[in-house]
Amino acid sequence: MRKYIGTKDFYKYVLSIAVPIMLQNGITNFVNMLDNIMVGRIGTEQMSGVSIVNQLFFVLILCLFGATSGAGVLGAQYYGKGDMEGVRNAFRAKLWSAVVLVSASIFVFWFFGDSLIGFFLHDGSQEGDLQATLSYGHQYLRLMLIGQIPLGLEICYSSTLRESGETSVPMKASIAAVFINLVLNYILIYGKLGFPALGVAGAAIATIVSRFVQVGIVITWSHTHREKAPYFDGVYRTMRVPGTVIRKVAILALPLMANETLWSLAVTTQTACYSTRGLAAIASLNIMSTINNVFNIVFIALGDAVAIIVGQKLGAGKVEEGKLTAYRIILFSVTLCFFIGALMFLTAPFFPRIYNTSDEVRSIASSMIRINSCMMPVQAFLHATYFTIRSGGKTLITFVFDAGFMWVVAVPCAFLLVTFTDLPIAMIFLCCQLADFVKVAIGFVLMNRGTWARSIISA
Repeated sequence: MRKYIGTKDFYKYVLSIAVPIMLQNGITNFVNMLDNIMVGRIGTEQMSGVSIVNQLFFVLILCLFGATSGAGVLGAQYYGKGDMEGVRNAFRAKLWSAVVLVSASIFVFWFFGDSLIGFFLHDGSQEGDLQATLSYGHQYLRLMLIGQIPLGLEICYSSTLRESGETSVPMKASIAAVFINLVLNYILIYGKLGFPALGVAGAAIATIVSRFVQVGIVITWSHTHREKAPYFDGVYRTMRVPGTVIRKVAILALPLMANETLWSLAVTTQTACYSTRGLAAIASLNIMSTINNVFNIVFIALGDAVAIIVGQKLGAGKVEEGKLTAYRIILFSVTLCFFIGALMFLTAPFFPRIYNTSDEVRSIASSMIRINSCMMPVQAFLHATYFTIRSGGKTLITFVFDAGFMWVVAVPCAFLLVTFTDLPIAMIFLCCQLADFVKVAIGFVLMNRGTWARSIISA
C-alpha cells in the first residue's frame, strides 16, 4: 500500500491543480444553493418548475461536456508534448461542437419545451399544483435559452485553460459570476432597490447576465496573456481543423458525447421515474441534489486533477508514472470523502428546514441527503476511475462503464421499483444508489488491467 501514498510534494502539486477547481465549484454550488433557496422560498411550484428545467439543461451541459472532452483529451496530451498548434486545433474542434449543440438545443427546447416539462409532472402526493409548476417552468425555460450561448463559449475556453494547468482564471471568472448572480437574484426575484418582483423570471435574468460576465472575463484574459496561454495566439486565423485531428477527435469524442448524452438522459429518465411518486419527490430531489453538489466539490475537483495530470504524463510518454499517479489520487479522493460524507450525514436534517415547503418534502429530502452522504466514498472512487480511464483515450470503455451501466442497471432498477412496489421514494432512492457497488467491482477490474494507460498522440 505504501507505494500508493505520495510524498508531501506530490499532494502539494495535486492540490495546486485541484484547489482552484474546488474553490470555483464550491463557490458556484454554494451560490447556486442560495439561488435555489431564494426560489424555494417563493413556493414549491416555483422551485419544482425551475428544478425540472435545470434537469433538462443538465442534459445539454453534459452533451457539451462530452463533445468537448474528446478534443480535451487530445489538448492535454498536446500540451504535455509542447505542441501549441495541436492545442489550437483541439480548441477549434471544441468550438464547432459547441455551435452545433447549442443551436440544436435552442430549437428543441423552444418548440418542445412544454412537452418535456410535462414529462415530469404526475399526481402522487399531496404537494403542489401541477399546472402552476408547468407555467413557471415554461417562463424560466424560454428566458434561459439566451444563456446557452455564453455557456457553450465558456466551456470551450475554460476547459482548454484547465488542460494546460491554468485553473485559477476560470475560478476567478466563476467567483465573479456567481456573486453577480447572487446579488441580481436577490434584487430581481424579490423586487428590491425599486425593481419589480419577477420571481422565476428574475432568477433566469440573473443567471444569463452572470454567464455573459463569466465568459467575458475568461475570453479577455485568454487573449491578453499570450505568455501564459500561447495556444490562443492566432487561434482564429483559421477555423479549419486538419483531417488527422478531426479523425482523432471523432474517435475520442463520439463515445464520450454518446456517453455523456446517454448518461444524462438516463439520470433524467431515473428522475422521471421518481417523479411518478408526485411533486413532493421532485421537490425533495431538488433540495438533495443542491446540497449534494456543495459537498461533492472535493471528488469532482480531484477527478479533474486526474484528467489533467495523468493526461499530461501520458502525452509525455511517462506511462508507468501516469498509472501510479492515478492510483494515488484515487486513494486520496476516497479517503477525504469518508470525512466529508460524515459531516454531510450529521448536518443533513438542517438544510431542508430552510425551504418554504411541506414537512413531507423536508423529511424525504433529509433521508436522501443522508443516503448520498454514506455513498460519497463510492462516488469518489467511481468519478476518479472514470477520468483515469478517459485520460488514456479509452472512451469506448468509459461509455460502457458509465452510460452502459446506467441504462442496463440503474434505470431499470428505478423503473421496476416505482412500477411494481409500494416502497416510499426514499427507500427506492436507496436501492438505486446501492446498485453502484456493481459498478465499483467493474471499476476495480478495469483499473487493474492497466490497458487504459497509453499516449494517444504518439499512437
